[in-house]
Amino acid sequence: MPEAPKRIVIATHNTHKTGEFRALLGPDWLVEDLTAWPELPVPVEDGDTFEANAAIKARSAAERLAEGVLVVADDSGLEVDALEGRPGIYSARYAGPGADDAGNRDRVLAEMAEVPDGVRTARFRCVLVTARGGSGELAGTCAGAVEGRLTRQAAGSGGFGYDPIFVPEGHERTFGELPPEVKHSLSHRARALAVLRRQLEAMAHG
Repeated sequence: MPEAPKRIVIATHNTHKTGEFRALLGPDWLVEDLTAWPELPVPVEDGDTFEANAAIKARSAAERLAEGVLVVADDSGLEVDALEGRPGIYSARYAGPGADDAGNRDRVLAEMAEVPDGVRTARFRCVLVTARGGSGELAGTCAGAVEGRLTRQAAGSGGFGYDPIFVPEGHERTFGELPPEVKHSLSHRARALAVLRRQLEAMAHG
């Protein structure tokens, strides 16, 4: 009889992000997210780094879920060199409270309007923090990044967030235009997850 998938809960309500985790972790993992627990409070992300905010989210969910469940929180965003690293940890709400993806992209593009093509460098950065259900004990941290440049207008309907304005190094199309399998092979989240997968295997059998 084949081994049952190992269970992991992603500390997010973002179904796009959950879908990326499912695709990247594969069939050996049963990937859930916080949409199954609508009663859980949303923690205040008041850290000043991606790692700090990921730890806040991981610990908050893990303390309220059953012992034995592994909880992974992702904090990630876009760092633009010409904007001194902004939007950074404020990527999801850069255009203000309640901002949507399009609004955030529009603000970045507006701020970059006078920046020449040769210096529109940026990167996506992702930090993943794992916590153990029941105790909320932090059990691991890993990170990944992908370098690239910003376009002058959105292109493509794939992905989410800033994907339609980001062209990864070595490519001429945005993450919004590239096929999902290409994005998943080189994205910041894919690179962090390559490390996470090894950590999770060790935790599941620990």
